Amino acid sequence: MSLSSKAPFDPATVRDDFPILSQSINGHPLAYLDNAASTQKPRVVIETMNRFYAEAYSNIHRGVHALSQQATELYDGSREVIAQFFGTNDSREIVFVRGTTEGINLIAQSFVRPQAGAGSCVLLTEMEHHANIVPWQILREQVGLDLAICPVSDEGDVDLSEWKRLLVEKKPLLASFVHVSNALGTINPAKEMIAAARKAGVPVLLDAAQSTPHFPINVAELDPDFLVMSGHKLFGPTGIGVLYGKYGHLSVMPPYQGGGDMIQKVTFEKTRFKAPPERFEAGTPHIAGAIGLAAAVRYLQSLDREAALDHENRLRAAAEEGLGGISGLRLIGRARHRASVVPFILENAHPHDIGTFLDQKGIAIRSGHHCAQPLMRRLGLPGTARASFTFYNTMEEVERLVDEVTRIERFFR
Repeated sequence: MSLSSKAPFDPATVRDDFPILSQSINGHPLAYLDNAASTQKPRVVIETMNRFYAEAYSNIHRGVHALSQQATELYDGSREVIAQFFGTNDSREIVFVRGTTEGINLIAQSFVRPQAGAGSCVLLTEMEHHANIVPWQILREQVGLDLAICPVSDEGDVDLSEWKRLLVEKKPLLASFVHVSNALGTINPAKEMIAAARKAGVPVLLDAAQSTPHFPINVAELDPDFLVMSGHKLFGPTGIGVLYGKYGHLSVMPPYQGGGDMIQKVTFEKTRFKAPPERFEAGTPHIAGAIGLAAAVRYLQSLDREAALDHENRLRAAAEEGLGGISGLRLIGRARHRASVVPFILENAHPHDIGTFLDQKGIAIRSGHHCAQPLMRRLGLPGTARASFTFYNTMEEVERLVDEVTRIERFFR
């Protein structure tokens, strides 16, 4: 993730694409620095979804009339766009879900549960989001599944030697880990971790919710068995996400939910289900969401992603340098490889107070435990203030952040 020597990415070339960025908050220009929670939407996504509702809306897969056929083509075409985005030539490996959380729950109930029993386990890391903890705890209550937890260093790096040991000794039914930590910004060595699991004969679920907005993900190269992501973090709409799964797994997994459109034939005695991915998409799907997500993917692909990533890394480095010079401030998460996430704490100010004071100046950050309470306990923290950047953020916004946090420190001193 080193900085490139090529011409730097200019956020001014894209900011006009995001209508919300031009507004003011509390009398100040909006500086939206909460991108790890959710990203803003480019105009093309908003207009694509509006156009679908205004000109082409109908339910899909069930009608012979023109609108239904048009909607079906748009929906199925979106699956093809997203399959190519993730580097698979088989669109049957792309299942539309509500987001990362539903994707993990689907794998828990349809892939792991049929194999689980007393003494079986799933391997996680200490830096997991609650979405990659709670579904396994529910499964533990249902079938007696255990959790094996790989430790994380004080700096935020996963213990690779322990990861490899647990894979061999615990023989988990699944290893599931976050690609990029939303709380620390740590970029985990996914390729090495997956290769170790492959060597141990353990399937892998990769939580790519935080990585997909920043750099390309190719499932053919990384080789996870499953991958999950959320559209709203990828400049797309809420309520839509993707589960990628190797077709060999999906084809033998039972449905997660039952209902319309995922069946071939229903009698009161028996139901025959469709093949994947339709088997896992019960009921009327979020049609507009899938179409909007495909529009977001196309928009992202129109950018120079390498230059955009370099820009994000420069923003992170500038924020770390500026904030790190403030008295009583401690930067949290110093992993070797980090995304554009900057968590910090102030000696005399609660993270919520920091967030509230910054909001009064039009600066939006996140404060709290970031849905990673076990990680916060591991680090001995109640929570952090977290600024997170993407390609539409500017150096001027970083400077505003540093200036205002400096004032906050003086106020609480």
